[in-house]
Amino acid sequence: MYRFGVFIAAFAGALIVAASASAHAELSPAVALVNHGQLFTLAVPTEKDDATTTKVELTPPSGFAIDSFVPAPAWTRNVKSTGSGEETQIQQVTWSGGRVPSEEDAVFQFLASADSAKTYSFRVRQTYSDGSVVDWTGAQSSDNPAPQVEFKSSLGGGGGSSTLAIVALVVAVLALVVAGVGLFAAGGRRTVA
Repeated sequence: MYRFGVFIAAFAGALIVAASASAHAELSPAVALVNHGQLFTLAVPTEKDDATTTKVELTPPSGFAIDSFVPAPAWTRNVKSTGSGEETQIQQVTWSGGRVPSEEDAVFQFLASADSAKTYSFRVRQTYSDGSVVDWTGAQSSDNPAPQVEFKSSLGGGGGSSTLAIVALVVAVLALVVAGVGLFAAGGRRTVA
């Protein structure tokens, strides 16, 4: 029974860490190719119990070009830009009029690309129905980190981080298998009264 408790505690801890890690404004995919059009998704969580998200503002960094948007039902989109035609540069996008309740995300999509291989940080400003504002502009270690996307010149294999991710996944799966075997093995040693 002790092993089962340890297994449950470890599993619950992993879920809590995963849940807390996802409670930020996110832009995905987190990695993309330079000079290649990509569909991006901005997800902004509503974390207040007594208010809804009613407005989201996105300010893209220099060198990141938004080409077009996917319609977001129940939201009105306002775009501030300079230039025209192929030279249009979107400086800010504001979605307003929606009402996203607690524990749900306001989700917006757009087609975009970047012109340099580097990490781009985005400014996101979230407004709640009670008038409070959250600025997702901080460092990655802060409570309100700015969403980031890393652009690479190629997504080829052989990178240390992808190898490390595969090793971590294999170790995690093996740990679950060992825990499951231990759980079933311990269950078979019980005496019947």
